[in-house]
Amino acid sequence: MTTGTEFGFWAENYAVKYLEEKGYGILDRNYRKPWGEIDIIASKEGILIFVEVKANKKERKGFEPENRVSPEKLRRIYRAVETYLAQKKYSPEQERQIDIVSITLNQDRGVVKIKHFKNIEM
Repeated sequence: MTTGTEFGFWAENYAVKYLEEKGYGILDRNYRKPWGEIDIIASKEGILIFVEVKANKKERKGFEPENRVSPEKLRRIYRAVETYLAQKKYSPEQERQIDIVSITLNQDRGVVKIKHFKNIEM
């Protein structure tokens, strides 16, 4: 993993594997619009889950990946969610949520720490 882009792809693939192991169905990935993007779109128990993946290559106390999801980033995700729902013709009543999957890789020990924050405020 030499570039940030490669590491980002690795982290998203790791998050997909994690979600699938937890019983989530993956519907879409990397949904992008000029005003926002969604890393992973999944479903579980009839709920659409829009997942933001954040990752660090090493542990740094106070700089956990999930702390990089700002209110502005959440607004942009929310806008992309609304566009996705309209484009795919989902009912306005469709149950949905935004989750964050935080991944930290400790390359020295080969350990991956994953945290899943569910139903972040929309």
